[in-house]
Amino acid sequence: MARPRKPLLSRDRIVEAASALVDAEGLDAVSTRRLAAELGVSGPSLYNHFRNKDEILDAVADAVSAQVDLSMFERSDPREWPAALHDWAVSYRAALAAHPHIAPVLAQGPGRRPAGLRVADAVFGAMVEAGWPPAQATYIGALMRYFITGSALGSFARGFVDDETAYDPADYPHLGQAHLLADRRQQVDEGAFETGLRALLDGLALQYEQTVSARTVRPAPNGG
Repeated sequence: MARPRKPLLSRDRIVEAASALVDAEGLDAVSTRRLAAELGVSGPSLYNHFRNKDEILDAVADAVSAQVDLSMFERSDPREWPAALHDWAVSYRAALAAHPHIAPVLAQGPGRRPAGLRVADAVFGAMVEAGWPPAQATYIGALMRYFITGSALGSFARGFVDDETAYDPADYPHLGQAHLLADRRQQVDEGAFETGLRALLDGLALQYEQTVSARTVRPAPNGG
């Protein structure tokens, strides 16, 4: 029997094609008609694997979540919770930096996506294991997602044009160097992310000392 000229359609092939479209042109570029054309198949054949565009984008988002390193949350890993959160956040941001257009989908939360749920489970479990109360562990997972996905939704430096005349010192006396930011986008954005992440973790460390560590202190018995 002769082999088919093209590989058989699969979920992985659809996700790969959709991911390439999202990376190149953004979320609006994805449609079942466009994907079918890219894959050389009929539109209805996609419905054997996904019900609609939203399910396809969910799968693309989950593929990005699967790229995030979670090894720092394993019990065998020696990193303390602040270092683990830091290294995980850096890995998560790197995945989003490689696929920035999918960030709005990931910002909505994991939903039913398996890889996304594994990320949430790993972060929550590690925080509880470190001694954080479950409610606080939930808050930490939420604030980390806000911070990381927010950093990927747009570039601060890219928001400034490289035209020096746009920043008249009479109107903007403190923006005399703003036109240089566009050429230093990566440096500014990465520096801002690291600065914010360090500040966030330092704040959590203070809360940990005030709340979690205090719970382990037992008052001495009267007369003891």
